[in-house]
Amino acid sequence: MQSFTHLAMPARVVHGAGRVADLADEVAALGGERVMFCCTESRVPEVEKLAAALGDRVAGICDTAKIFVPLKAVEPGREMAAELNADCLVTYGGGTAVGLAKAIALEQGQPILSIVTTYSGSETTALQGIIGHDGVRVNYRDTRMLPRTLIYDPELMLDLPLDVSVASGFNSISHAVSSYLGKDANPVADMYSENGIRTMSAAMVKLAQDPRDIDARSDAMHGAWLCGMTLMSSGTTIHHKIAHVLGGGFDLPHGPTHAVVLPHSTSYNRDQAPDAMAGIGRAFGVSPEDAPDALFDLLGKSGAVESLRGLGLPESALDEAADRIMIDRYFNLRDYDRTAIRALLQDAWEGRPPRGV
Repeated sequence: MQSFTHLAMPARVVHGAGRVADLADEVAALGGERVMFCCTESRVPEVEKLAAALGDRVAGICDTAKIFVPLKAVEPGREMAAELNADCLVTYGGGTAVGLAKAIALEQGQPILSIVTTYSGSETTALQGIIGHDGVRVNYRDTRMLPRTLIYDPELMLDLPLDVSVASGFNSISHAVSSYLGKDANPVADMYSENGIRTMSAAMVKLAQDPRDIDARSDAMHGAWLCGMTLMSSGTTIHHKIAHVLGGGFDLPHGPTHAVVLPHSTSYNRDQAPDAMAGIGRAFGVSPEDAPDALFDLLGKSGAVESLRGLGLPESALDEAADRIMIDRYFNLRDYDRTAIRALLQDAWEGRPPRGV
């Protein structure tokens, strides 16, 4: 008999083509009377159109959202929300926009509604990292940051470039894979993980063939939600540590970095986690020992970049990256082995299949 604890995060999920039209009703259900939208600067024209549906309930649009949620972007958002007396935050975009709203709500407590346009899954958690003025990332965990309502409308995703879609999809799958390997892995989270990996990976292959396949877009959103639902219960592992070091420390793109690293970080834990490999293998229809290779094969099938070299990381950075990964270690089933991690990074840099170092 297995003993476990599973932490389920409550949220209202509104999913389907055209469902963004429900925005006004969903804001009203949250009691929003002075709504501030959170987005990146490039998304402002789209947000202005959405905001029109709320009429005089729109207090303003904050477009300071920046990738990795630096405090220098958060502080203007907090100031604006306070000045506007905002009582509800609506995000439009992916994890960057959601991260800004979370950082504001962490301090001020407004309910968050997320209109989701990527597959990152940030909208499903009460977790957020914020990079301080000193460049150090601090991770926060607080239910004030959990979005209360999620709107998944695949029509909003039809024009998202394929490379961005695929990178975001791998980011999503990385949550599910890490959930299997997390400190509090449990059968409920495993159920979400297996179905999330299966649904998302199949959708990504279909999107590589036709990026405007709305059914595939819808499936990918469903897969993103399934994968995201694992994070609060099971936590992060060495995979996220590697991705955070490479992305935050060497200015690599977030989603593509997750994609390149994932087969190799999974292989790093292969021998320590046979049950996890079995679940990942079932999602791909392969044997447990082939689970990391299935993730690597998905890179090619979905058209993703397959190497850190392809993302612009110089080979000379690998030693420093390995050293940084050894500092402030995230939980992992296998001990942090600097030699093995350096070999893992070399394989990822060259774009070779994982070797199980």
